Amino acid sequence: MKATEKVRLGRTEVEVTRLGFGLAPIGGLFTAVGDEVARATVEAAWNLGLRYFDTAPLYGGGLSERRAGAVLSGKPREEFTLSTKVGRLLVPGGVAEQEFWAEPSELTPVFDFSYDGVLRSHAESLQRLGLDRVDIAHIHDPDHHFDEAVSGAYPALADLRARGDIDAVSAGMNQAEMLVDLARAGDFDCFMLAGRYTLLDQSGSAELLPLCLERGISVLAAGAYNSGLLADPKPGAHYDYAPAERTLIERALAIQAVCERHSVPLRAAAIQFPLGHPAVASVVVGARDPEQITDNLEMFEWEIPGALWADLKKDGLLPEEVPTP
Repeated sequence: MKATEKVRLGRTEVEVTRLGFGLAPIGGLFTAVGDEVARATVEAAWNLGLRYFDTAPLYGGGLSERRAGAVLSGKPREEFTLSTKVGRLLVPGGVAEQEFWAEPSELTPVFDFSYDGVLRSHAESLQRLGLDRVDIAHIHDPDHHFDEAVSGAYPALADLRARGDIDAVSAGMNQAEMLVDLARAGDFDCFMLAGRYTLLDQSGSAELLPLCLERGISVLAAGAYNSGLLADPKPGAHYDYAPAERTLIERALAIQAVCERHSVPLRAAAIQFPLGHPAVASVVVGARDPEQITDNLEMFEWEIPGALWADLKKDGLLPEEVPTP
């Protein structure tokens, strides 16, 4: 499958490339990136033909949005699809370091899933991006705010969609269960599922992915490397933003051993796996420099023999019923 192939999301007119660029790393995730490298990374993704970009106010306290906008505001607007997120406002009073984010920001994120807060978040994101619209808006991690998300954030996004200010209403989470609840509570066009449909965790396939397929909700599979463990399994590697447990490292190494038998990099199997499910429209992967975004594309297009997936199932490393590319 070509990384630059475009596919439509759900019942919308929005198109995304099969490989999307997650912009959290250019906000200084874990380590500093800097404006120059961030800009070069977004430019590299563009030059490679990627046309779906995903950011959020949370990422670096606005750094990711500003850095992405510095490049994308100069590109033909009709040629790319951009998503950002709502549910956190950035308020004055930044600190030298915030959790996960290595570069200082003058702004601190605070949860706000209210109707007015979401409209304000949307407007402020446009200012940081230097653009007059985003295509997709995700309700961002409403794990402990379900009622507010349903009563405030969702109606706000539905109204923005009805006015034509956005084209698709979504939610993005690191869990599948609440996305199921959201799917039943509103009219969503797509969901961003992070880390819950990967070579190490297929929990999203239990209920969410079949429900999305039934209702015509496209899934954007993020976190295919589970924060890094499936890119380079070793002690100290991150899994879901924290150092991975030994058992997870051992499982990742076992998957890597099967990949090596077929002369396939683990990264290639990890980045391609989610698209085996028909509910998944795009895999969204981050990069912090031009070399990483280039590697993402190469891994996405690496030819993988069907025997590799069969061996993973034979060795008990993938459930037999999981669909594979």
